[in-house]
Amino acid sequence: MEVQQLQEAFINNQNHRNAYQHAMTILSYDAETVMPKDAGARYSEVMGTLSGESYHLLINEELKALVKEILQRENEMPRWMFREAQELERSIKKAEVIPQEEYMAFQTAIALSGQAWIEAKQSNNYQLFAPHLQKMLDYATCFAKLYDSSQPVYNLLLDDYESGLTMDTLDKLFQDIWENITPLIQQIRSAQQPDVRFLQADFPLEGQRQLAHYVMDLLQIDRNRCAIGESEHPFTTSTNNHDVRITTHYYTNDLLSSLFSVIHEGGHALYMLYTGDELNGSSLAEGSSCSIHESISRFFENYIGRSREFTTCLFTKAQEIFPQQLANVTAEQFYRACNVSQPSLIRTEADELTYPLHIMIRYELEKRLVDNSLSVADLPAEWNRLYKEYLGLDVPDDAQGVLQDMHWSDASFGYFPTYALGSAYSAQILAAMEKELPVWELLAKSDLSPIINWLKEKLFVFGGIKKPQELLLEISGEAFNPQYYTNYLNKKYRSLYNL
Repeated sequence: MEVQQLQEAFINNQNHRNAYQHAMTILSYDAETVMPKDAGARYSEVMGTLSGESYHLLINEELKALVKEILQRENEMPRWMFREAQELERSIKKAEVIPQEEYMAFQTAIALSGQAWIEAKQSNNYQLFAPHLQKMLDYATCFAKLYDSSQPVYNLLLDDYESGLTMDTLDKLFQDIWENITPLIQQIRSAQQPDVRFLQADFPLEGQRQLAHYVMDLLQIDRNRCAIGESEHPFTTSTNNHDVRITTHYYTNDLLSSLFSVIHEGGHALYMLYTGDELNGSSLAEGSSCSIHESISRFFENYIGRSREFTTCLFTKAQEIFPQQLANVTAEQFYRACNVSQPSLIRTEADELTYPLHIMIRYELEKRLVDNSLSVADLPAEWNRLYKEYLGLDVPDDAQGVLQDMHWSDASFGYFPTYALGSAYSAQILAAMEKELPVWELLAKSDLSPIINWLKEKLFVFGGIKKPQELLLEISGEAFNPQYYTNYLNKKYRSLYNL
């Protein structure tokens, strides 16, 4: 086949397959944001049918032949097309071991599981979700074993979110975090905490929505290409770099919850908005890996968003919107309130310092669920025990405990560790950026343009063309080094608490 003919055939094939994925993404977003409760059953049937068609478009001889020929003619192909073929080969190998009927049943089960999780969380009733969680676990472990019965199942699940990631890598990272961070957490527990009672005032939702839009403008998120909705658990999704959608959840008695979720999801959105146009319709548009994606969201949420310079900008606007609630508060008080470190129940609202412990708990639980040393029935009790052991907290109910995250409702076992790994990547990326840009001076002027442009040039535009370790090496000049992360946390929080 001629080169041009081969490329056109491949693009046409991908566009056809992507049309189904586009529809499923929009339906999934709708289900999380505005779909009526009673529509769930029909929605799950539709998702099962569409996923069956999507499966057929992935597992077929025509696509396999195209992928094989592209991989054999690397020097004649655009780099993005060769990388997409590599990823497709990997996806095909993982998917073709699953019977189509089983895959369709799995997608239907995911849709039902998501609705059950929402109902269970809202009613604080774990038993409503437990059977669905068991199904998700059974599907995830079964599919992994079908793909490769010689490898530890949990390593195979981790590989879905970052190629090559293993328990050995994560065990070393978490050991490093535990040794370097937990002593500081213990010191801060006995230190004097700032007064943050002003954050529990009544903050009307309309004002919070106004603040969320202001934040999106600060982050220079193109509102013609990115929408914001509301859901039980904040998330970001996209169909291409002209249709990105984020969500948040507002609480009238908690100003910071939605504020920082919007900054976090806004980081994800920026990555999606500025991937190269040639990647639209390909899996490469989803980014280099989940860990790299989380490195960007955590970079904006914490490294940028909770800095003294950026919180000053936020405070000025927040005080304008909520003059009575913040009348006697200073910008410095607001900054310190945004960076209070004390153990808390909810992962998404945890401070930077204690956040990794939330991930370590989930990591330990996932490993044990997958190897059958922990049952779904015993999960809530073990969750509560680890929160007591790691964070010294008594979990009052399952809504604030085992039901707080949506990830297990769609079988995303192995995803949670990417949050910690991404946070560590962020520190290394920031250190490289500081060598080239006056980061904090720019933030003091509310000028994020050079920061965002730097990330566009060095990271965003490549999407998934470059692998995580390749990106880190090119950006920072060295392989992944978790010491940047632990050094950053120690420096910041010792300064905040005068230790």
